[in-house]
Amino acid sequence: MSSRAAAISIISMLAALLLFSVPTIAADAIDIQTSHHSARELQEKLELEQLLKKYDISKYTFTRTVVIEERAMNHAFPVLTLNVHFLGSADELLSSFLHEQLHWYLAQHRFAMKDAVRQLKAMYPRAPVGLPEGADTEYSTYGHLIDCYLEIQADRELIGRERTDRVIKNKPWYTWIYRTILQDEDRIAALVKAERLEMN
Repeated sequence: MSSRAAAISIISMLAALLLFSVPTIAADAIDIQTSHHSARELQEKLELEQLLKKYDISKYTFTRTVVIEERAMNHAFPVLTLNVHFLGSADELLSSFLHEQLHWYLAQHRFAMKDAVRQLKAMYPRAPVGLPEGADTEYSTYGHLIDCYLEIQADRELIGRERTDRVIKNKPWYTWIYRTILQDEDRIAALVKAERLEMN
């Protein structure tokens, strides 16, 4: 093969690789928007972008649009929205992002979640409703026992147990939920496994 033919062959191969990799990159991209374009929102957008480059969160990605809204309560639906409460705290921001992504995962398993909540009501008949201990409804409090359990497992996988312990200790909300998970982790883990809600 002549040097010119070899060069053309190499260029063709590179072009083919680029052609097939671009859609993959585009498909994997997460669109992070800011609601008011304030300095704090823009800074959190930058910090979240850096986290998403640092960690492989593909396993925990179920929605690809994120809005940073300074005065909002964090929520998953209809669009994953984060406030700036954890600005400057990478581990806590990552944990909050994973928490909301996991709501999207659990929304795909509604029947298993309903059954899990039924069992959790029997296990914990006096679960609190309302912040800071519980969530805004009874169902949400029980549902968060599953979501927050999965969040803790994801945190441990990505940042390790010691840093996860610090993150969970500093949570200003769902205090009963996180405390109960840590106290009864084996019991809740068994329920998650039985309902096939584990992250594979």
